[in-house]
Amino acid sequence: MTQITYRPERPQDAPLVSALIDRAFGPGRYAKAADRLRENNSLIPDLSFTARDGETLVGSVRLWPVAIGGEPVVFLGPIAVEAQLRKHKIGQTLVEKACEAAAKAGWRAVLLVGDAPYFGRVGFDAAPAKAVRMPGPVDQRRVLLKALRVGGADGLAGLVTH
Repeated sequence: MTQITYRPERPQDAPLVSALIDRAFGPGRYAKAADRLRENNSLIPDLSFTARDGETLVGSVRLWPVAIGGEPVVFLGPIAVEAQLRKHKIGQTLVEKACEAAAKAGWRAVLLVGDAPYFGRVGFDAAPAKAVRMPGPVDQRRVLLKALRVGGADGLAGLVTH
């Protein structure tokens, strides 16, 4: 592993990102409720980041515009890192960079479906998402929110739509 560099996703990165996500999650990822929020939605490239080891794409995180009960937030996912590099905190750095960019862009909160112990390290919590309802079956304990400003997650409730 050389020096890992991070930058916003560019259009030409899309095929490499898709291949990485396929390797990380397999074809079953399309059956998940979270994928309903990405179908026919538009990626926010300035808030979506890639990680590279030299010229090789080794990680990606994507953000999408959604609404919770009509209130605009960003939806994080998928996040993928090459298996052999997962212990190097590349995923955590990608999430931190995406959240920082979303905060600077004025978004109030980030929503995701994921592992609370992992995402809790970067400020995500299930408590503010207890009244958030995903479009499809999901383990409610995995629905997590991170406020990007004081009060950013307050009052977010209802169905998540795009």
